[in-house]
Amino acid sequence: MVKLLLLSALLFSSLFSAEIKSKNQNDLVIEKVKSLISPATFAKDKEFINIIFSPREDYYISKERVDSVKVIQTLKENGILNLFFQTPRETNISFKTEGVPLFFVKIMSDSLRNIGYYRYVTKESLYNDSKFTWTISMLSEYATDPLILSQELKKSNCEIIDVVRESQTDWIYVIDMKNAKLNVATLEDSEEFRLKRSLYSYWLDVSKIGKIEITSSYRNDWYPYIAYYDKSLKLLRVIKIDEKRSRITLNMRENTHYIKISDIYSLKNIKDDLVLKPTIKK
Repeated sequence: MVKLLLLSALLFSSLFSAEIKSKNQNDLVIEKVKSLISPATFAKDKEFINIIFSPREDYYISKERVDSVKVIQTLKENGILNLFFQTPRETNISFKTEGVPLFFVKIMSDSLRNIGYYRYVTKESLYNDSKFTWTISMLSEYATDPLILSQELKKSNCEIIDVVRESQTDWIYVIDMKNAKLNVATLEDSEEFRLKRSLYSYWLDVSKIGKIEITSSYRNDWYPYIAYYDKSLKLLRVIKIDEKRSRITLNMRENTHYIKISDIYSLKNIKDDLVLKPTIKK
């Protein structure tokens, strides 16, 4: 009899715990939905929301972490989340991470540019206890699309781990950059590589390379500016040559992972391709 009572108590306890766990998981998903849409929209579409977010388990990355990007995707696909404004408005976006600030800002600014955001200003940047926040402001007709930004950041091995909507125009992105890298071309041994005319400096991954020979055509007026960086984008050294060059050889030091190739005065001086001939580290 005692054994039967104990077994019943354990079974009830297990079922009760599972119910509490399920309820908590439901709450986490729904709370994330509530944080992304207006109370009026949630009240109007509550039953529909319960249907489209079933089963709840599909919206978890771990037991206590909701997949914010997937939640947003579902809301967008079902016409519940609208990112557009009736007229252009000032929007503020804060990006938060744990990592090297310069490296992070480079990745974020490249990613924003690649998805069409050029005209923004830095509103604030804070670094405290290895936690970095970069806040930008821009005039836009719509809020940044988390899905498009997420896809672009994946090219740099970065992941959006949370999205917080503070208001219609104020958003926070929490980003994991522990495996981050620049989304740039990687030079390979003996494979000729051409740098096309550009308005922006050329960035390259040279982690496999020991030496690069760069040839510039006679039509170029190239005054070389070369910056060397380590894996975390710490500046190692800079070479500036204040005379026109048609050929230059660069030697990579042991810690060099990236290089930036530019012109001392203006990239408009580079009218034709720069031709790179890399050789592998020995």
